[in-house]
Amino acid sequence: MKKEQVILPKNQRILTALGENIRLARLRRKLSTEQVSERAGIGRKTLWKIENGAPEVAIGSYLQVLFILGLVQDLGQVANNDPLGRKLQDAQLNVKVRAPRQKK
Repeated sequence: MKKEQVILPKNQRILTALGENIRLARLRRKLSTEQVSERAGIGRKTLWKIENGAPEVAIGSYLQVLFILGLVQDLGQVANNDPLGRKLQDAQLNVKVRAPRQKK
């Protein structure tokens, strides 16, 4: 039995925007869904799902489509600028290590 994936509305909006950006990039390059899906090694239905922001599509499929469109480097920018993570890292205090007890 497959467990249903729960996507928060905010995250779904992000996926939908990503799919729309991918669709617009494909159209700007004047590529058909058939051309992109064939070159990416995925089905047209999978490409349709990607362009509609379907969360069940594997990230590898998104990666293949971005590669075909010449946008794969954009994926490398994810979490590149992580201000919260850097603040948390900087806030960690260095704990001094105590010297071992001396034997009497």
